[in-house]
Amino acid sequence: MPQFAQRIGRARPSAIMQVAEKAKRLKAEGRDIINFSIGVPNFLPGDHVYAAARESLAHDSGQYGSNRGSDTLLKAFLAHLEKIGLTGYSVANLASGIGAKQLIYNLAEALLDEGDTIAFAVPYWTSYRDIAAIVNAKVDLLPCPAAQDYKLTPQQLQTALEKKPRVFLFNNPSNPTGMVYGRDEIAALADVLVRYPDTWIITDDIYHAMVFDDLGYYNFAHARPELRDRLIFVDSLSKTYGMPGWRVGLMAGPESVAKAIATLNSNHITSIPEVVQAAAVAALEGPQDVPASKRREFQAKRDQVMDVMDAIPGVVCPRPQGAFYAFPDVSIAFGRVHGPSGLAIDDDLTFCGALLETKGVACVPGSAFGEPRAVRISYTCPTPQLVPGLQRFAEFFAELN
Repeated sequence: MPQFAQRIGRARPSAIMQVAEKAKRLKAEGRDIINFSIGVPNFLPGDHVYAAARESLAHDSGQYGSNRGSDTLLKAFLAHLEKIGLTGYSVANLASGIGAKQLIYNLAEALLDEGDTIAFAVPYWTSYRDIAAIVNAKVDLLPCPAAQDYKLTPQQLQTALEKKPRVFLFNNPSNPTGMVYGRDEIAALADVLVRYPDTWIITDDIYHAMVFDDLGYYNFAHARPELRDRLIFVDSLSKTYGMPGWRVGLMAGPESVAKAIATLNSNHITSIPEVVQAAAVAALEGPQDVPASKRREFQAKRDQVMDVMDAIPGVVCPRPQGAFYAFPDVSIAFGRVHGPSGLAIDDDLTFCGALLETKGVACVPGSAFGEPRAVRISYTCPTPQLVPGLQRFAEFFAELN
């Protein structure tokens, strides 16, 4: 049999999806499972989005679309950027893709040669490291433990940039921690970034509409507009509008980068489907009541999660202010035994396995995100399931010997 390319040996299946699939399988077998594992918003977009899709189908052209994205979509995204204070862009600075993940993969292909370095904070979204491995880039991991609220410091960033990575990848609000960088924190990091002009900056800010406590969303370009010459802002409709299955990602950056993404698109996806683009335009331009309502709902759910985390002795959970995740450090459980089942808790993997087996609660081990002392809780489950799931989580700790 002929051999595979070496890169496929560096590709790994999503750890998050593996947990989600196991939870789904157990539920199909009749188990009472509460799923805190999958990071989908679990709501649907407004009726106007479906109306736009139906209208598009009724007048389907049947033709290929633009590799960059239709003018209508890009202009809608341009208006969206201006609403969040990212001004000064034109359609030439924009491109679309099949979700933010595909755009980040394309950016890795466009900006990183084999052996180049990409730097990002730990904890990180699982696909960052996987994509880097596929394109054979080196990774500089910047540890940000719970003791520093899972946030990168200016000194850490400076130390990383002194090594001249080709790309610095930044995620705000964060998946998996839900942490949000405020105005002053962004400004302090931006002041470091301007001193290192040879590094590209990617801001993966797909949760920017899910910021709580009136904290507000800030980007490096807000603090230091001169960074726009090498900064790429990545956005998605998935989380904000309840449209993960529609697969719409968007980016804004230097014209040369947008052109490179369009060129890569021309060699694999060609374009986003016409009906999907119509739905995306409706989401961006139409009523914003659904995202606003869901932001308030997730903030209330965050409060419920934190009430439980704060009450469990030894669990450390920095208070998230965005997205829909909590990332408690559960290492207090390591080296102990779950009394009723006799299952030993050696690490985050056995913790999540025992929690799922004994309590029917699915969480993702923190090692999937580079932090093996923690687990990720996604609190997007149906509201009636949240309190019972959190109660089971607390009961599990109470049963440890």
